[in-house]
Amino acid sequence: MTIRDFQSFILKQYGKRDSERGTPATFLWFMEEVGELASALAGDDEYNKEEEFADVLAWLCTLANINGIDLQKAIEKYTVKGVE
Repeated sequence: MTIRDFQSFILKQYGKRDSERGTPATFLWFMEEVGELASALAGDDEYNKEEEFADVLAWLCTLANINGIDLQKAIEKYTVKGVE
């Protein structure tokens, strides 16, 4: 599955609810997940780390979706154009 495929999956599954919530509230959810990831990284539970990475990625896709950003295109900064 590509990043674009995953972002599209998130949009299909949650797009209506995410749009209704809006960017400010969604960003707070995203930050909560980042905090949970930070806690998981401090521990030894590999399964929990994996879950929290997935949650952060899903919420990042949600933020991108409700703001009209194609993450696949956005990462071309690293994959195509190169970063100095």
